[in-house]
Amino acid sequence: MVFKRLLGSLGVGGPTVDTVLDPGAARPGSALTGQVHLKGGEADFEIEHITLELVARVEAEHDEGESEGVVAFERFTVGGGFRLAAGDLHSVPFTVVLPWETPITELYGQGLGIVLGVRTELAVAGAKDRGDLDQLNVGPLPAQEAILEALGQLGFGFKSADLEYGRIGGTGLQLPFYQEIELTTAPQYAQQVNEIEVTFLADPGGMEVVLEADQRGGFFSSGHDALTRFTVSHDGVEHQDWNSIVDGWIRQLVQHRASYGHVHGVHYGHDDHQHHDGHRSGPGMGTAIAAGAAGLAVGVVGGMVAAEVVDEVGDFFEGDEEEEEG
Repeated sequence: MVFKRLLGSLGVGGPTVDTVLDPGAARPGSALTGQVHLKGGEADFEIEHITLELVARVEAEHDEGESEGVVAFERFTVGGGFRLAAGDLHSVPFTVVLPWETPITELYGQGLGIVLGVRTELAVAGAKDRGDLDQLNVGPLPAQEAILEALGQLGFGFKSADLEYGRIGGTGLQLPFYQEIELTTAPQYAQQVNEIEVTFLADPGGMEVVLEADQRGGFFSSGHDALTRFTVSHDGVEHQDWNSIVDGWIRQLVQHRASYGHVHGVHYGHDDHQHHDGHRSGPGMGTAIAAGAAGLAVGVVGGMVAAEVVDEVGDFFEGDEEEEEG
């Protein structure tokens, strides 16, 4: 990366900013590290503050249809209160903690089509400029990875992933949006459900797993949605029989049967009457990810990512910079 962002609010000769995230995917609830590199302009400037803003491309449904927009979901002040001399180079290292509900953007190194970014805001002499936008990659927590791996081994396939603006009734969702991972159904459930959507809502104490099934109708009944919620711990993930646990969840979901209990150290509950606030959406940006007949983690997500997703991610960051420059 080069120092390509000029503080437009200060005009020609102002300082430039470039934020570089440390290599590798971050994790929800874990540290995000990197450095903000500043280059002084043609005069000395007082750097009042340096703020990092986490942003996401989110879909929203409304009466006129569906639209996409950028939503900021966290801010961190990582520096400031110093003079940047003309032409000087100055770096500010930072360590911030991502929200536990931060969406995952990749699995086993393959993108899911979710677009997150870190935007840098520099306040200088009373003026503010959002001078840099960098792509943020987030991998799954161990429990998330284990559950997705189990779904893949049970025969479910990756279809798409998106971020939906709104809330899920009855959950502890903190962010203004939630992530849906849409799966093609496993052969053993093909007669009962068309597809399944998974949402992870993590917090320091554990994680809610929200499963929603688009159930097929019968001769005397129409299709409908069923939704269940389960709670898992962050501890002891490696000691669980996740294939059996997740298969039990799916069976409860498709059989539309209420149950509460404790299995293999995983607490789980079922609620037939919880529904997402607002309308259910169709496939989002992640639809462009190639899908196959193999397991979710190993086969489907491990396959090639379609060029459309890469283009959309690039367009998001390039378009944002062009808008700011204009």
